[in-house]
Amino acid sequence: MPMLEGRTARVMNGAGNKITVLDLRGSPARVSAQEARALGAHEATHFDQLMVLADPRAGGTLARISIYNVDGSMSGACGNGMRCVGWHLFEADGIAADEILTETDAGLLSVRRDAPTTFTVDMGTPKFGWKDVPLSEPFAETRHIELAVGPIGDPVMDSPSVLSMGNPHAVFFVEDVNAIQLDRIGPVLEHHPYFPEGANISVAQVIDRETIVLKVWERGAGLTLACGSAACATLIAANRRRRTGRKAVLHLPGGALGVEWRESDDHVLLTGPVVFERDVVLDAAMLGDTA
Repeated sequence: MPMLEGRTARVMNGAGNKITVLDLRGSPARVSAQEARALGAHEATHFDQLMVLADPRAGGTLARISIYNVDGSMSGACGNGMRCVGWHLFEADGIAADEILTETDAGLLSVRRDAPTTFTVDMGTPKFGWKDVPLSEPFAETRHIELAVGPIGDPVMDSPSVLSMGNPHAVFFVEDVNAIQLDRIGPVLEHHPYFPEGANISVAQVIDRETIVLKVWERGAGLTLACGSAACATLIAANRRRRTGRKAVLHLPGGALGVEWRESDDHVLLTGPVVFERDVVLDAAMLGDTA
């Protein structure tokens, strides 16, 4: 397998979500889980998600995107990462159009450039069936499922909404997100028996029908400053429970993201910023080669 040594990785962030973009188009090079973990552990290339670009398979798309979490596991979707990919593709390919199309495991995703560092990603449509999330057992209603944290009769939080945005999400609505020790609760819930593939765990505080405060424990990455797919899942869950409309601003520790669940076709649009930090040329040490 061709070495990654000498390749350039772009270190970026989307609303604080740490993203590294590695463009391998035009090359048979691939990234192993071990290499992804090594890059995630290295200070120069540390990420929440690693977005690896390969040559596209479908006509009309610019790249096929594989998404790695910092623990080396794969993710089906990453809205903040896709905005960073969009910035890279517009810059690297010199694209004059306002919108591009990419391939991911969650399907074809379009990225629109709204301003030099602001992008909107069409995240596709949500899925609500218990098999689609997926859950380990049937639930006829996924607006809220029977799951509680804390003492019986006086839970800290309970009855999350569950859905898939290309990856599994559980959204708990709470009175005060800062009162929840998500760094302690998140790891347990991520691997709860209900979630055979793990889940992103969100705690959300609805301020009004257009404003939500959100914190996220991200599957495979841990406590994160922002998670785009979780922001999408939270707006959808809030709307399904009649707490908001179909459009809101979600305030995460790393910044604000705009989400719209479009009524005409059920597609979810995620809008937010991209920050380029640095380019890093990969060496053997970064890839875990200590020989």
